[in-house]
Amino acid sequence: MNAKITSRELLRQRVEEWRLSGNRIILTNGCFDFLHVGHIRYLHAAKALGGRLIVAVNSDDSVRKLKGLGRPLMPVEERAEILSALADVDAVVVFPEDDVRALISEIKPDIHAKGTDYTKDTVPERDAVMQYGGRVEIVGDPKDHSATGMIRSMKVQPS
Repeated sequence: MNAKITSRELLRQRVEEWRLSGNRIILTNGCFDFLHVGHIRYLHAAKALGGRLIVAVNSDDSVRKLKGLGRPLMPVEERAEILSALADVDAVVVFPEDDVRALISEIKPDIHAKGTDYTKDTVPERDAVMQYGGRVEIVGDPKDHSATGMIRSMKVQPS
């Protein structure tokens, strides 16, 4: 098993160790169903905030709820493995809930990083982060890349 891919219980222990070593904890999340350059730029920008980057990945069931039938394109184990291979990523954890509020409450990241399709005020989990004094940061380049859009364009056959 890949050492970066972890259970929630082991992640809590790892976060505690990282904090004791003086590391800042950064959390980001998503489906990462079809990894593209927008994701890479987003994760790189999150890591550039300075600290240990944890990527929370939606389970297959939660992706289906969010994206509909036919998604995810690949199982969560493969999505997690791909993310764990990235140098900027320090840990990957799968979550089954519709959003990451429960995980935020468990690990209390110093920073919750979201992509530019949000503003600091529209991040769905903002309330959970503000509750313990964490901060929300918007990172990455403009939302010019979309897995859903790319998947749609691949289904259209050229004339």
